[in-house]
Amino acid sequence: MSGRDRRFLSLLALLGITTGACLPEEDEVKSETKAPRYSKLGYDLTPPSAEAKAARLKELTPEQVRVTQNAGTEPPGCGLLLKEKRDGLFCCVVCGLPLFNAGAKFESGTGWPSFFDPVAPEHVVTHVDRSHGMVREEIVCGRDGAHLGHVFDDGPPPTGKRFCLNSASLRFFAKGETLPAESQPVPMETAYFAGGCFWGVEDVFSAVDGVIDAESGYMNGKTEAPTYKQVCNHDTGHAEAVKVVFDTRKATFRKLAEFFFTIHDPTTMNRQGPDVGDQYRSAIFTTDEKQAADAKAVIEQLAKLPKYEKRRIVTIVEPAKKFWPAEDYHQDYHLKHGGSCRVPGG
Repeated sequence: MSGRDRRFLSLLALLGITTGACLPEEDEVKSETKAPRYSKLGYDLTPPSAEAKAARLKELTPEQVRVTQNAGTEPPGCGLLLKEKRDGLFCCVVCGLPLFNAGAKFESGTGWPSFFDPVAPEHVVTHVDRSHGMVREEIVCGRDGAHLGHVFDDGPPPTGKRFCLNSASLRFFAKGETLPAESQPVPMETAYFAGGCFWGVEDVFSAVDGVIDAESGYMNGKTEAPTYKQVCNHDTGHAEAVKVVFDTRKATFRKLAEFFFTIHDPTTMNRQGPDVGDQYRSAIFTTDEKQAADAKAVIEQLAKLPKYEKRRIVTIVEPAKKFWPAEDYHQDYHLKHGGSCRVPGG
């Protein structure tokens, strides 16, 4: 179980809280890594099932299987994609995950297709390779782990990297060609929630199945590009909010809204626990009429419950204005530092 998952379970039983009041930036940051479920571009990185992978491997040539599954290397100058110069996208031949855009391809003179930058860091993963009496950086597909090749530090600007790949590990789609479903990003929607300290709201939402990304920021104030200090000084009218991007195949806005009310107290005006101020107000900032209707329906449904009979829900539902991302040190704060500033709902 990951540290994030342990914290998530502990949050569900938490009765006390750690203050999320405005604090200075900390110099030391604890690091913790977790395999991402989605890339920042919205691609599902969940590995294919053993059955699906076995079925796909049966469709590949013996050379493609040798290279991708047994870390093989094709002879230099023989790859079918070495001379490919058309605009398009190079994807993993096994699972279809996009790996490199044609614009990142260059002629290295090595005899293998070479690229200076992947489409996203999460799509191409590196491992230390100590085979053949050498120490190299192997590159594999970020979804299914298929062997792609190696990366070296002798590439062109701006990265200085040379991702050296086997043609047998790639499938090329020319620009304008229809991509299969596995080579497309998932259907996405964005929601915005404000429920006190954004560190805790972001941390908990990021653990929800179907959430692609959760980002802390400031919303629905009057100042352009507000800073944390300005917001804490109540100079801007912004709320500490979290931008939640989710996979609509696995989550719905209404379900996320219902979950939102379990992770904070919607009955305290401009306050969550010891954190007091308008930046800690409870709010749902909606992107369209359907989200607004769903949010209001959830509140009306909750208001009928006995526990809210004498405790009015003060959550605001209003159209989302511009989302201003918070400073870098606020992002993934609890993942880096541990702890919690979540207030149990109701």
